[in-house]
Amino acid sequence: MSAATIGRAGSFRLDYGHDLEAEIDRLAAAFHTHGLETAPYPARWLALKLLEAEADVLAQIAARPGGAECVELARERAAHLEATLGDEVGILTADRRYGFISGVTRQVLRQPRRDRVALSQRIDDVVTHRWLGLPIFFAVMYVVFRLVIDVSAPFLDWVDAAINGPVARWLGVLLASAAAPGWLRALVIDGALAGVGGVLVFVPGLMVLFFFLALLEDSGYLARAAFVMDRFMRVVGLHGKSFIPMVLGFGCAVPAIYATRTLAGRRDRLLTALLVPLMSCSARLPVYLVFGLAFFGPQAGTLVWLLYAVGIVAALGVGLLFTRTVLKPDRGSAFVLELPPYRRPALRGLLLHTWEHTRAFVRKAGTVILGVSVALWLLLNLPWGVSNQRDSYFGQVSAAIAPVFTPLGFGRWEATGALIAGFAAKEIVVSTLSQIYVGGASEAAEPPVEPPTVLEEVAGIGAGFVEASVAAGKTLLSIIPGVRFAQADAAPEDTALSVALRQNYTPLAALALLVFVLLYVPCVATLGAIKHEFGWQWAAMAAAYQTAIAWGAAFIVYQGGRLVGLG
Repeated sequence: MSAATIGRAGSFRLDYGHDLEAEIDRLAAAFHTHGLETAPYPARWLALKLLEAEADVLAQIAARPGGAECVELARERAAHLEATLGDEVGILTADRRYGFISGVTRQVLRQPRRDRVALSQRIDDVVTHRWLGLPIFFAVMYVVFRLVIDVSAPFLDWVDAAINGPVARWLGVLLASAAAPGWLRALVIDGALAGVGGVLVFVPGLMVLFFFLALLEDSGYLARAAFVMDRFMRVVGLHGKSFIPMVLGFGCAVPAIYATRTLAGRRDRLLTALLVPLMSCSARLPVYLVFGLAFFGPQAGTLVWLLYAVGIVAALGVGLLFTRTVLKPDRGSAFVLELPPYRRPALRGLLLHTWEHTRAFVRKAGTVILGVSVALWLLLNLPWGVSNQRDSYFGQVSAAIAPVFTPLGFGRWEATGALIAGFAAKEIVVSTLSQIYVGGASEAAEPPVEPPTVLEEVAGIGAGFVEASVAAGKTLLSIIPGVRFAQADAAPEDTALSVALRQNYTPLAALALLVFVLLYVPCVATLGAIKHEFGWQWAAMAAAYQTAIAWGAAFIVYQGGRLVGLG
């Protein structure tokens, strides 16, 4: 996926794609860290040449103070790119340059119609068609999110059973054998395990999402999606290239905001950065999954797709508003979008993309979410010895704010507290609800009189994984016309959190809450990225406007649903 912009003199910058651009920025930062004097070369050009392993440049830089370290880093990162993308860096950069040249040529020259049309051209005639392109894009995303739900559901049940069964049991055994006090056992099992485990349950779904997004990106289709969206982005005064950071926002908003650096002009960068958080990042997916599977069962995949589509529509609407008011468009710049050649994605590269994104998510679960889970457990149990979590410090503050959400259908202190905690990271909405509704059921974590042996537990976990793999495989094969397995339609088993949610919320209230989570204030890291790039005023603007439209949209969903008899 790549784009370039042509504007006034000096504004040209060719975008080499998300992976290469990240490594170029990493090397440019390393030049400063190691005190390397880059003159007379621009730092960006020098970083690119080191990644391409230009022999004469390598020799010159290696002889300079700090140069050897930078050269070694460039070799390491080039090897990483080759393993991830399946080609040498020089070939990858050449593809981008020739793709840009091809894009310019196609827009400024008229060529006679040829009898033989390349296969890629035939595909582009369909997927970038003026009227068919957008429905095809939404259809592709619908299939992806159906697969995210259906293929990952068996593994979701398996992870949930493992965490709340053997892992919780043996943690209880270990703590009991160490004569740990009751409060420590409650902190570990009802706090840390319930919070972190409640999020880790959804790792399989995220892995499926990361895999298919990498598949679409590496194949070259996502660049076509940006081309298709160009006509709609122009309505809000942006180019189709701005849709690329927005698509990256499906993974995480922070790198997507930094990806706006490839856009020409501060206004375009700023407006795109303000719209990126409206894309449903992977951190919101656990919230969609837990409520979708609890209330909508087999239709959860359709619900997730609709939420992603609503995010795109909301971004276009907000962009139109900003374009007419505080961020009026500049004039005079032309736009060329490079369509990279279709490629057969390398399985190794897809797996590396999936692993790196999953590892980052799990690392967050082991740091940020663990810390917040422990802090939440303490706040839910202070003043010390409180018998009702509603009377804890956390419960009291949440209950005081809860009336704000009463018109939205989820004016309960539990949901309010989860939304407040979600300001740190959206996954924490799930971990907070898990602590409140499930964490107190510590009896399940008490060691039984005759606990299963370690071998029996391991064998059970292994057998569960095999069963989940078979069920997921059957579901995946069921997308082939004419292939059908009865198990593919089987609903996932209820988790303790799903049962608790159905006891406390209606489907309409759950839908309103999901719309609110989709649109409300970005996480701290996202606001930090906006502040770093554009200043704290715009970060505050992002927090304020998103919370306002989230409240209004959730109000319309809930009150509108009640008016038509859905409540």
